[in-house]
Amino acid sequence: MTTPVDRPHLDTEQFRRQAHEIVDWMADYLRDVGSRPVQPTAEPGAVRAALPAAPPLAGEPFEQIMADFERIIVPGLTHWGHPGFLAYFPANTSPPSILAEMLTATIGAQCMSWNTSPAATELEQVTMEWLRQMAGLSAEFTGVIQDTASTATLVAMVTARDQALGRLDGSTAGRLDLLTAYTTLEANHSVPKGMRLAGIRPGHIRMVETGPENAMRPEALRLMINADRAAGLVPAAVVATVGTTGSTAIDPVPAIAAICREETVWLHVDAAWAGSAAIVPELRWVFDGVDDADSVVFNPHKWLLVNFDCSAYFVKDRAALLGSFGASAEILRTAHDDRVVNYRDWGIQLGRRFRALKLWFVIRSYGVEGLRAMIREHVRLGRLLAEWIEGEPGFELIAPATLGLVVFRYVGHADGKREVRRESFDAMNRTLQNRVNATGRVFITGTSLRGNYVLRVALGHLSTSEADVGAAWELIRTAARAH
Repeated sequence: MTTPVDRPHLDTEQFRRQAHEIVDWMADYLRDVGSRPVQPTAEPGAVRAALPAAPPLAGEPFEQIMADFERIIVPGLTHWGHPGFLAYFPANTSPPSILAEMLTATIGAQCMSWNTSPAATELEQVTMEWLRQMAGLSAEFTGVIQDTASTATLVAMVTARDQALGRLDGSTAGRLDLLTAYTTLEANHSVPKGMRLAGIRPGHIRMVETGPENAMRPEALRLMINADRAAGLVPAAVVATVGTTGSTAIDPVPAIAAICREETVWLHVDAAWAGSAAIVPELRWVFDGVDDADSVVFNPHKWLLVNFDCSAYFVKDRAALLGSFGASAEILRTAHDDRVVNYRDWGIQLGRRFRALKLWFVIRSYGVEGLRAMIREHVRLGRLLAEWIEGEPGFELIAPATLGLVVFRYVGHADGKREVRRESFDAMNRTLQNRVNATGRVFITGTSLRGNYVLRVALGHLSTSEADVGAAWELIRTAARAH
């Protein structure tokens, strides 16, 4: 005879009490996150060592779980919502988005098809059309929410691959080994990764030369494509970047698009961070030429206050997308399929979260003008910081601060007491970065740009104010003087 055990059950009143406690914790966290260290100080393995090696056989009290969350988990987190988090392009949150995520989790809908959640599908259609209008993209584009820009780029590369293979003649049909793809070393690492995952041989992924502004040189692209065609290869895709991770460089999309049209090559534009700036009329120049691309991606979860993950992918040729990703198993077919959108056919995932809900909450809560005002403020703060850097002896601005990313380096104070060798600049800036981050008040990153190690301050979080930027700059200046 087996011993009865307690099974999981739904106790809505207990859930109500616990949910209220968690909402109180959430509100306190959003209010007080700036008082926490941005990064944890724990050594690798510390969190694992504090957790049991085996799962509990019996359920544990909610109070104990929350206590361990506070004691073990929270101190081991990097706080992306901290006003001093200036390291990477933000993974934003906002109260309306958080509330929508709570509803999404409660509903638990699986939104792969219209039939599985009609409202989720149709809300996604509406919100993506709103985003298209907000960004000033051509009506030729149709949008779909992907999880990340990495996935969106992979979707574009698979579609580009299939289109290129479809153009091959009988003697070369199916010759995946003939395909080539093009980007630059300044592109996000997800771009060459997506090309590889789409089946492009690593040796056929071309890194096009960049110019002084770290942007792709169209004439270099044309020469590479011509050389590959002369060698019997088949150019399939170009990925241009609008707002590179290293310096916010913007590839010359109009000229690149003209080459791609002439050569019948798929052009995908990765605007993961900077693309959100296009909702501001005076910043819409970031999308110059993008209407001539085949696909484009930007992330509302970076600069439009939507919780991670929510990536807006726009494509012109829906038939090409569906041809690569359509799923037609009998269990998925419904009587409505000829009249509805089934987003399972628009990307890699079959199962899909209800991501459109948080996007809808954010746009409705802040309005287009509210979101524009936030982006304008972040751009203003970036330019203000750039002015401070340019006016400070011993520092130099490395790239124009046209949006919310400021790239600079420390070159030493000319006080007549010491001479700084140029070869020591990299080490000096790494040391400065480590000193700043060790305070726990600010988190910045560095990168290599044109062979030099430089520092980055990435603005764009809802909670970061001018006072926070000023405090971060003073901390950087103080750490530099201690050199």
